[in-house]
Amino acid sequence: MSARSMIVFALVLAMPTAVAAVPFTDEFPIESCKFRTTGQNPYFILKPGRQLHFSNQACVDAGECDEFEEAIITVLNHTRVITLKEDGKTRNITTRVVKEVAIVDGELAEISRNFFAECQGTQDVYYFGETVDNYEDGKVVNHDGSWLAGEKKAEPGIIMPGGAFLLGARYFQELAPGAALDRAEHTGVDLEIEVPAGEFEDCVKVKETSPIDATATSTKIYCPGTGLVIDDELQLEGVFN
Repeated sequence: MSARSMIVFALVLAMPTAVAAVPFTDEFPIESCKFRTTGQNPYFILKPGRQLHFSNQACVDAGECDEFEEAIITVLNHTRVITLKEDGKTRNITTRVVKEVAIVDGELAEISRNFFAECQGTQDVYYFGETVDNYEDGKVVNHDGSWLAGEKKAEPGIIMPGGAFLLGARYFQELAPGAALDRAEHTGVDLEIEVPAGEFEDCVKVKETSPIDATATSTKIYCPGTGLVIDDELQLEGVFN
């Protein structure tokens, strides 16, 4: 079986009397990947200096959101080396650092630095962890949500697969027991989306859940050549290269 086939994510199995969903994929062929810190995945663009601005202004204007939220995602020029152990051997993988800043009603709420790398050939983008600073009144109060592959039994997950976007695919994005276990399911394809940043076609929808918190669900929409366009109520306001 090829590396791509091993990552291709299971579809919902329909039975005559019941519908059974296979588990979320949690094993990936890391050992066969040659990683790079920039990539060609059209839905998840690792280009240093690239910045995306989001807000929930439309939700606020509609009276459906009480707080004004903003998010700024920046692909930094920085990299970070993640150390994994594979079959008793140590492997160092250089990842790209992507900084996310969350602001609520003008006050800083969170800064996270996320670590990604693309598998050359398949264009699968792997997620190797994040460091999180959570703020209150301008001060860091905790680091909840932080995790790092290679530490405390955590392993890389996939943030965005390469190749065909298969409807119904299910896989783990984070594999850090007790800290972060976000997982994704492909729920929509060929979408046309309009947000403040413009109109987009051939977009895809991803539903995110976590077995750690059954109430934590999120819907994201990605569009080719742009990447993330909608994150729940947050809509893309602009892209700066």
